[in-house]
Order: sequence, then C-alpha cells, then structure tokens
Amino acid sequence: MGFVFILIYLTIILVVIEINTVLFTFTGLKKHIARFQVISMLTGTGFTTGESELIIDHPIRRRIGAFLILFGAFSLAVIISAISSILSDEFHTMKIGYVAGVLVLFLFVLKVGKVKNRLTVFFEHELESNFELQDLTIKDVFLKEKNDYLVEVPLHSSSTMIGGELIEKLNSEEDINILLIKRGEIIIRKERLNTELQAGDFILMFGDKEVIRNMFKTELKEHEAETKGEIDRRNNIQS
Repeated sequence: MGFVFILIYLTIILVVIEINTVLFTFTGLKKHIARFQVISMLTGTGFTTGESELIIDHPIRRRIGAFLILFGAFSLAVIISAISSILSDEFHTMKIGYVAGVLVLFLFVLKVGKVKNRLTVFFEHELESNFELQDLTIKDVFLKEKNDYLVEVPLHSSSTMIGGELIEKLNSEEDINILLIKRGEIIIRKERLNTELQAGDFILMFGDKEVIRNMFKTELKEHEAETKGEIDRRNNIQS
C-alpha cells in the first residue's frame, strides 16, 4: 500500500502543477512560462531567469507562488516520510485517493470556458481594485488590447529620423504615444517631441503595433538584425 500511496501523492503534485499553471494563464502568463515557473517554485530549484520577474512583479502571481513554495516544502516532507514508512500498514491510501480525485475534478472545472472567463475577469478586477498602479506589470498597465504595443526603438546612424524632431514626424491622428527619449544616461520627457534626434537615441513609445512598425520599419529591422547577429555570435562562442 505504501507504493500506492506514493503514486497517488505524486499524482496530486502533478495535478497541483497543472491547476496552478492554469491559474497563472488566467493572469495573462503564457502557458509554457507558467508551467516552468510553477515547477521551479514547487521544487525549490530557485531558477532566477528573467521570466521569474513576471511572477515577482505581479501581486496575484506572488500569492500563488507563495502557496507553491509552501506546498512544495510540505510535499517533500510527506514523500520522505512515506518512503521511510514504506513497510507500515498505517497508510491512509483511500483518504489520499479521495484528495487526488477532488483535485483532478477541480482541474477539469478550471478548464471549462465559462469558469476560465469568470476567473480571468475576477483577477483583472482584483488588480484594478486592490493594487496601486506601480504594483502592476507593464502588460497589465499598457497592453490591454490585442494591438497594443510598447517598444523601445533605437536610432542607428542610418536612421532617417536623425536631425529631425518627433513633432514633425508624427501624425496627431495616428495611435502613437511617445513616452520618453533615452540618450545615454539622460532621460528626456518634457521636451521629447521637440528634441532634435541623434544617433544612439532610444525612443520609448506606446500605441498601435502596426502603426509603430510601419513608421519605424527601418529602425526596427536593423535592431532585430543586430540582435540576431549578437545571439549568433554568442552561440558560436559557446559552441
């Protein structure tokens, strides 16, 4: 019976992983990122990737993460105890089996369309009602609609924007909002639209994705090519 108990408890752990993965996706996290972070917190492996900031910087995800860390510590103790008592007849296999069944049922309920939509709306309402703007992630603040786009555009030496001012380049009817210009250590906000642009400037903007990508097509393509080249060089060095 001891082996059956361990098998059932491992099933519970797998179901808990899936439940929390689904809950993370309700907060806007991509599924593959959510599952990796859930496993990381549950096992206490402590991966400090950039993706972990998506959990730390989000108030609701932090709460779910705290539960996972505690549940992972408890589960480790249970499994060690079960293995040490493998020959004992006092295992409550049926009771733990009921727990596993309830969790599996709960997982299926979470995947129902209406439940998913209601929980997603509930989490969004919680963020808006109970947390300050500075507590929220960039995605929760800016990226509300499908075409919303927040991007930092670098101006290379070949950019046609150099020498001009953004107020001359932008159409007031187009959905582009300039947040700031970064020039080395200098941040330009107040005069961002009336500042003469220079090579090496970074323009942080928000608006419609297609409009931004069309207006800054050359700059973005050059930046993407440069980034790809840098990644290829790193891969060649590592290999």
